[in-house]
Amino acid sequence: MGQTEIDNLIELLARLPGIGPRSARRLALSMLKKPDSLMRPLAKSLLDTADSIVKCLTCGNLDTSSPCNICQNESRDESTIVVVEEVADLWALERASVHKGMYHVLGGTLSAIDGISPNDIGISSLVQRAQKEETKEVILAMNATIDGQTTAYYITDQLAAAEVKVSRLARGVPVGGELDYMDDGTLLEAIESRQPF
Repeated sequence: MGQTEIDNLIELLARLPGIGPRSARRLALSMLKKPDSLMRPLAKSLLDTADSIVKCLTCGNLDTSSPCNICQNESRDESTIVVVEEVADLWALERASVHKGMYHVLGGTLSAIDGISPNDIGISSLVQRAQKEETKEVILAMNATIDGQTTAYYITDQLAAAEVKVSRLARGVPVGGELDYMDDGTLLEAIESRQPF
């Protein structure tokens, strides 16, 4: 492996969220020191994952099948749908085991500054799901950011014609907080203390 390949590896690692150039160099060096026990298995795992993971056409989760394991699970409560911004938020709620119903991943939030409109995220498919007879409640688990709250208000307006209860997470989630960084107790309290929106 020449310097060009090492530089390319460092550059690619630095593109990951939360990884700067210095961390990328440390990660690359760690992998290069253990090519057989770390680098090759990691490369294989990345390729296997890239080849097998698909986006669930029902909820937007990432899984090896569509519909995903959550959507296929008949023991889940189909009467509630928790709406989240990103897959990481769904994973955080699942990790905390605070919701036994369905999910809907929007894939972002509305943002005039970034040019993200309702057509760019999964709002229309959410409205279609909410109009199904089995859906009784839509829980908006949006991050407590300006864009998150703007998106929540827009969704509430769009769901006005559907005969569903619309609620949001309790205000125990701090303003500016993101679900993926919340502890399990905070997530549980937020789900249990949800309020009408």
